[in-house]
Amino acid sequence: MSIDSDSYYYDDRISTALLLAAGTGSRLFPLTKSCPKCLTLVNEESILERLINNLKKQGFKRLVIVTGYKDECIMDYLGSKSGDLNIEYVFSALYRTTNNIYSLWMARNIINEPFVLFESDLVINTSLLDEMVYPDKMAVAKMQPWLNGTTVSLNKQNQVTKFHKGTTKTYTDVRYKTVNIYSFSLSSWRAIVKKLDQYIDMGSVNCYYEAVFSEMIDNKTLAFESVSYDHKPWYEIDTINDLAEAEKLFPVELKTQLKLNEIYA
Repeated sequence: MSIDSDSYYYDDRISTALLLAAGTGSRLFPLTKSCPKCLTLVNEESILERLINNLKKQGFKRLVIVTGYKDECIMDYLGSKSGDLNIEYVFSALYRTTNNIYSLWMARNIINEPFVLFESDLVINTSLLDEMVYPDKMAVAKMQPWLNGTTVSLNKQNQVTKFHKGTTKTYTDVRYKTVNIYSFSLSSWRAIVKKLDQYIDMGSVNCYYEAVFSEMIDNKTLAFESVSYDHKPWYEIDTINDLAEAEKLFPVELKTQLKLNEIYA
């Protein structure tokens, strides 16, 4: 069925988002000394504000945020509603000793519908969500020398066939960097929750959720269609240097620039 058809739009378009924002953002210190990473300003607009604006432009109705470090800052900043977007929170008390696999697991009881998963360090252009609002998609970008982290392999149908842990310079095939935006159908999410339960029961609370996705891709209990972010405006902000690069991609908004022009005229 075509993405452009009315029935696809109304039946399958996702309107719920999950944001994992429990971490301390230690690599961005001292910017994260008094607030969580998602409130870091990128040219006068926080990562979180940019995400909220993107979600509202795409018609999202619900946002669930898994919080931890400085959770009160996020709650004070957003409240429970932003326009038509309803905002709910899940607090992860173990945020200092767990990783994003645990944060994702914390959402198992509050989300029972298709959703799009976001990390709290991503800055993207609104248009990059156009294809991600449909189930079982995964954002990727062709691996470049300056990128690092988990990569995946794709087949000719652009389906994800393999996750590769970490970055290596010795591979000979084409690899794609995970952008850390995923969409899930309800059936996929229910299968993921079962696997998450197993990992948490085993005490594997300090690994990445990609370990779960990787295992499920290998045994064919999960499938993703890739969405290419090649040559598109996105950036993952982990360090001060990352922030500087992101600000080159996302300049000051026109309204902010106009205000500055008025002040210095």
